[in-house]
Amino acid sequence: MPNTQAPRLLLMSPDDNCLIARMPLAAGESLEIDGAPVVLPEAVPLGYKVARGALKRGDKVLRYGAIIGTVTADVAPGAMLHTHNLVSDYIPTYTLASDSHSFIGSTH
Repeated sequence: MPNTQAPRLLLMSPDDNCLIARMPLAAGESLEIDGAPVVLPEAVPLGYKVARGALKRGDKVLRYGAIIGTVTADVAPGAMLHTHNLVSDYIPTYTLASDSHSFIGSTH
């Protein structure tokens, strides 16, 4: 009988090295990632990223086919990617003035 259950992990782009949790996932849960069985080392909340494969410190993380951050520690397949092992590569889109209250261009 074919598996009619929706996948628990979502791949946004074929180039991505992370997957998105479509539901809360429990630590110790066994999933299949790219045809290989993976046991989740920790709980993963809804919408959080997990490693599609093993990542090494310094590797770039791709989501939607674009770099979103850099891994700060080695990550096993299925491990959650978040602030404890990933730093953002986004460039800030605003700058605060020296008083930390006014935006550049403000007349205050």
